[in-house]
Amino acid sequence: MAFLEITQLEKSFGSNRVVSDFNLAIEQGEFISLLGPSGCGKTTVLRMIGGFETPSNGEITIDGQSVVRLRPNQRNIGMVFQAYALFPNLTVAQNVAFGLRVAGVSKSETEARVAEMLSLIGLSDLGERYPFQLSGGQQQRVALARALAVRPQVLLLDEPLSALDAKIRVSLRSEIREIQQRLGITTVFVTHDQEEALSMSDRVVVMSGGRADQIGTPFEIYNHPKTRFVAGFVGTLNNFEATVVDAKKGTVTLAGTKMELGRSLAVKTGEKIGVALRPEAARLGRDPSREVMLPGRIAEVQFMGSVIRITVEVAGRKLSLDTFNRSDAPPPPIGSEAQVSVNAADFIVFGD
Repeated sequence: MAFLEITQLEKSFGSNRVVSDFNLAIEQGEFISLLGPSGCGKTTVLRMIGGFETPSNGEITIDGQSVVRLRPNQRNIGMVFQAYALFPNLTVAQNVAFGLRVAGVSKSETEARVAEMLSLIGLSDLGERYPFQLSGGQQQRVALARALAVRPQVLLLDEPLSALDAKIRVSLRSEIREIQQRLGITTVFVTHDQEEALSMSDRVVVMSGGRADQIGTPFEIYNHPKTRFVAGFVGTLNNFEATVVDAKKGTVTLAGTKMELGRSLAVKTGEKIGVALRPEAARLGRDPSREVMLPGRIAEVQFMGSVIRITVEVAGRKLSLDTFNRSDAPPPPIGSEAQVSVNAADFIVFGD
């Protein structure tokens, strides 16, 4: 049995079902991200794990014990919210110590635990300050230390980085992951930011309509999406329509070019199918290592610093590809003819 196991979890608010038949097994020490758009049910799942919402149906066990009927303070769970939820009238040290004092931990042990937590988050010299004297990133570190101070079995993170600016988010997500790995604590992280989920997680759960569309490692989720929703939500996707020439061999034509997809297709010869391609799978110009050449015309050029995103119109559709910026090689002019090199095997064909 997994350390944290969720089985057939459901939640309805009146006639509105927001979580349906949700199943997830999390091993001890794993970092799992629940990823999806607003309203997909990810925060509701997190709140049910924490005891802040009661499931309409299903089971949640932690280390073999059912927690469905336990109150939040009986579950030994630490939670960090999007809004830092620090007590403004308490110092940093007092905020970190709050849960320990409620639990009746002795003064000496509380002081030692607070010192340990402040050292862990790199704020040992700020224990006497109040929350308003800290930056947003520092406040979120304090919220994390407060959640960890009680030594929870499971750490729940509800979009804790969304209120911070981009540079602080990148820095803090690395710190959170490092602390999580150092402590070996089982963690469930809710986010709508695909970059956060892919960079921090052992596994990602992509949610849609209250269900888990796909569960897998970041590599699996990005490179082998099982549904069109997962592929479109995680990363940029170029969508095309190809005509099937030989369904058994997986032969199709796209932009007048015949190619072998390397797999049989569950459609009839002559029918059209949707295929997709990631921007990094395409190269501008002739590339001998890629067997398919697609003719097109440069439609747009976006200079993004180290990377230039070039949009090529191919077969009436726009194909975006990324190329590294080189000071000696300016991007092609808009309107000029171009060729795009791809491997047929890099095209994604969806089962849905």
